[in-house]
Amino acid sequence: MAKVRVLTSLVLLMGYACVAIGAYHLVLGTASVPGEGAAGATVDSRERFYNAVFLGYGLAWLWVARQRPVPARWVRGLAGIFLLGGAGRLLSLAVHGPPQWFQLALTVLELALPPLYFWLADADEKAAAPPGPAPRVRM
Repeated sequence: MAKVRVLTSLVLLMGYACVAIGAYHLVLGTASVPGEGAAGATVDSRERFYNAVFLGYGLAWLWVARQRPVPARWVRGLAGIFLLGGAGRLLSLAVHGPPQWFQLALTVLELALPPLYFWLADADEKAAAPPGPAPRVRM
């Protein structure tokens, strides 16, 4: 049961965090990006668009958290998308060098959290599964 509570808590936390971050960046545009100055209308437009999508990604996490049992397939899929974002940051790091320090901290989270989600993903489904038949004892 502890794994189920941890899974549900982390899925809810991820959902609320992504909704809040997406809304913050959607409203403020490039002004919300640490270490960035005025980037122009094109980059601001892209920032706001991507963060509307990120807000929707957070809503997907919240939907998953409210399912009973929490569907492992969805947890793994959403965590995989998060991991892909971390891989994108690593690619940027390789091509352009290190970004502002907070972006590096986010990269660590984006690479560290998905394995935890993958490990916890089926905890609720396993807990909700009816007990199988007793093993047969051969004599």
